[in-house]
Amino acid sequence: MNNGQEFSKEEMNPLANIEQWDEDVLDRYPEPDQPFKAKEEFRNYDNPVRDTVREFYRLNHKYQTYDFAKEKRNEFLQFNRKEMPVWGAMEFLNTLVDDSDPDIALDQLQHLLQTAEAIRADGHPDWFVLTGFIHDMGKVLCLFGEPQWAVVGDTFPVGCKFSDKIVYPEFFENNPDSKDERYNTKYGIYSEGCGLNEVMMSWGHDEYLYQIMKNYLPEEALYMIRYHSFYPQHREHAYDHLMNGHDREMFEWVKKFNPYDLYSKSPKPPVLEELKPYYEELITKYLPKTVRL
Repeated sequence: MNNGQEFSKEEMNPLANIEQWDEDVLDRYPEPDQPFKAKEEFRNYDNPVRDTVREFYRLNHKYQTYDFAKEKRNEFLQFNRKEMPVWGAMEFLNTLVDDSDPDIALDQLQHLLQTAEAIRADGHPDWFVLTGFIHDMGKVLCLFGEPQWAVVGDTFPVGCKFSDKIVYPEFFENNPDSKDERYNTKYGIYSEGCGLNEVMMSWGHDEYLYQIMKNYLPEEALYMIRYHSFYPQHREHAYDHLMNGHDREMFEWVKKFNPYDLYSKSPKPPVLEELKPYYEELITKYLPKTVRL
């Protein structure tokens, strides 16, 4: 697949809105230590929308190849599209709000504030709070023309056999890597216990933001950002054979983070003007004045 390949509108945006895959995550990976919550407490979709989620993953699994992920890194990690303050990037992200979103009228920024405020209320370190606030900032990729299936969705290693623990594994039948002898074995181009830093992940907002933030935040925060959509591992342990001891230690932080991302949604919106000074100070403490996107 070449970067110049044209996609239809349906292939670019198969979901009704950018957050729709989160509902699918809640159904597939309920948090075991959370009290039962009825589906309507999060997002409620009719069956046709579920078909749309399947279409999203059909495209994701067809096109997310090793070469695609490598090409996207070469394309986007030049960070030559925009330069702006972090808060400006968050407001830029907020233009992704879609009127078709069936949630509780909370925009992207409010979701991030809710996540961060839930982390802060539990007394975690301020870098953890900041991570909750910025963790989805990489979704600005959609504003640079990236199709939704290359921005959100469960992430997974490329360059080795696709695990049957990945959602809708049958769709990998159409991925050319599944028939490539270099990539379709258990280890593929990797070795046992090589460590995730040596593994190419499918392209999306997690990897993109990690690359933006890797020089500024503690390693625990970087693992949360880079792997918070890696559900086949932190819920199914599908790639234990590629992880090393340090990965396992750091994944305890990923596990701490995910409930805040998935279960912090509330119909009461945060009061932005009251919270903005705190988060601006937090950004100044850890991050540069501007970031390149």
